[in-house]
Amino acid sequence: MKVTDPAGQTWRVTRRWVPWRRRLKSSLDLAPDLPVGSLGDDPISAIVGIIFLIILLPFLLLALLASLELLLVLLVFPFAVLARMMFGRHWHVEVRRGFKPVYEVEAGDWQASGLKIHDLAGLLRRGDTLAPNLGEA
Repeated sequence: MKVTDPAGQTWRVTRRWVPWRRRLKSSLDLAPDLPVGSLGDDPISAIVGIIFLIILLPFLLLALLASLELLLVLLVFPFAVLARMMFGRHWHVEVRRGFKPVYEVEAGDWQASGLKIHDLAGLLRRGDTLAPNLGEA
């Protein structure tokens, strides 16, 4: 649920679906804007192309790792949701400022976590502050 507090700050209050948080940032956020035109057939263009390749290689590797992590999440996701439904595992509700997690609380089953989401969203909408309880805040 997306909420805006009286100061105009955007918050997101959601269930955390998987038991871990993503560690890698998107490579799209990190990649520089490089002017890429046609590289000619001369030796200078080949050298420039090799330099661009060396510079872009870490970003390409990061994109590959992020893609592999996304594939893993997509493969595990149905089994994680099914296991949570079958075994009654408790859901965690997290509050994020923008996309950065700030607050997290264990909320119980599906219905209880939905009520907790609405309660926390109401607090934020009124302007009440939540004490950050995550080390990343």
